[in-house]
Amino acid sequence: MERAAIIGPGGAGKSTLARKLGEVTGLPVIHLDREHWRPGWVEPPRDEWESRVQELAAGERWIIDGNYGGTMETRIERADTIVFLDFGRVRCLRGVITRRIRYRNRTRPDMTEGCQERLTWQFLKWIWDYPKTKRPGILGMLAEAQALGKGVVVLRSYGEVTEFLRSGVAPEGADAAAPKR
Repeated sequence: MERAAIIGPGGAGKSTLARKLGEVTGLPVIHLDREHWRPGWVEPPRDEWESRVQELAAGERWIIDGNYGGTMETRIERADTIVFLDFGRVRCLRGVITRRIRYRNRTRPDMTEGCQERLTWQFLKWIWDYPKTKRPGILGMLAEAQALGKGVVVLRSYGEVTEFLRSGVAPEGADAAAPKR
């Protein structure tokens, strides 16, 4: 593993997994939330953002966590390993609520300074709708990536994440092969 893309719904633990995987592998970790947002939750122009992601993905070694669907293809093309945290909506909602409480009035470590933790109805709705609106397309991208010989790991529980970090491979019961549709 030299270039790993970690994707999944909000609140699944992408940034935490990226940080821990970086500690285990020694690969540099790039949090897309930190790269994307400007202080005060200001978004960059689309073309500037796409150029930035291309620049980040061009690196030889990295772990990049985050979704940002408009740039996912760029990361998946360059990644040799894609890890999908395929967690249910209730677990993810619990994750973002816990994160909001933990970092209330503060900026979390994987976010741009000046972006205090927040929780909006729009974000909660995005998480709730993720299984219907985003997951099918991601499963298709993962199947294509796997057909191209890339490592694809689908983790569905924190236990599987722990085992993946411990062993460096997908645990028994997790999908290291074909993602389930």
